[in-house]
Amino acid sequence: MLLDLIDFVLNIAGLLLWLNWRTIRLDPINRLTPATLAGTVRRAEPMRLQRWHFLVALGALLFVRAVFYGQIGPAVNWTPKLNLTVLSLAFPLTHGGHVFYRSALLFSLLSFLLALLIFYLWLLGLAVINRRITNPDPFQKLLLLQLGRPARWPLIVQIALPFVAGTALWMLCHPLLVHIGVISPVRSKSVLLAQGLILSLNAYLSLKFLLVGILLIHVITSYIYLGNNPVWDFVNTTSRNILSLNWVPLRIGKFDFAPLLAIALIVLVFYWPLPGKINYLLDKHNLTLWPH
Repeated sequence: MLLDLIDFVLNIAGLLLWLNWRTIRLDPINRLTPATLAGTVRRAEPMRLQRWHFLVALGALLFVRAVFYGQIGPAVNWTPKLNLTVLSLAFPLTHGGHVFYRSALLFSLLSFLLALLIFYLWLLGLAVINRRITNPDPFQKLLLLQLGRPARWPLIVQIALPFVAGTALWMLCHPLLVHIGVISPVRSKSVLLAQGLILSLNAYLSLKFLLVGILLIHVITSYIYLGNNPVWDFVNTTSRNILSLNWVPLRIGKFDFAPLLAIALIVLVFYWPLPGKINYLLDKHNLTLWPH
């Protein structure tokens, strides 16, 4: 629906504001320290944006779109939903003819937070794939700067981080979701923990879009010259690190089948609905995680 597309586009805009907030402190001009008295004189140029400007703009974006959803949603019979694959969270916008702006605001915040978490999960995945690179290219350095300290953590910690962060976030947000009426209360804390683990496991499966996209671009750039660009260098380096099949003779003439085979394996592994299978087995033994 059109409003779902608008929500997606606004999440991208919110991500750009967040990234600008994260990177503006890395601007060498902003970090210059005056060495002389003349250097302290304000330059005659338009005022530069400060870091807090981007956070204020992000907060305004999330708040304004929540108001927009609360006004437009009931008029067009649209209910905002967060699709978590194994669970779809519907946020009611009307009740007895009154708009629930709290529900719209919570959806606006969680929709952006979900996009932000997936983005950082992808950055973490790229850091794991390219962790053996001793001299990263400029694009890889930019991604590592965005990721921050987790880029330098041990491998086992990096792999476990999305599980811990996703589960903790679900347990923190659950009371709010119950209060708004999005989801029913759980029987115990152990069930809530299991829900968080299932949702975190499902988040890992979003890597399929990233890995398949990188390999497809690698195939294209292997046979079509797109010019010199750090992005293409990064894609090719990452693709070579993804491919662990160099010992298999998959090249026939000038055509390399390794990326296509890797794509097929990724589709086979990541598109297999493991969280849904686990949820099905639990339901089969009357251990329903998602009360209705």
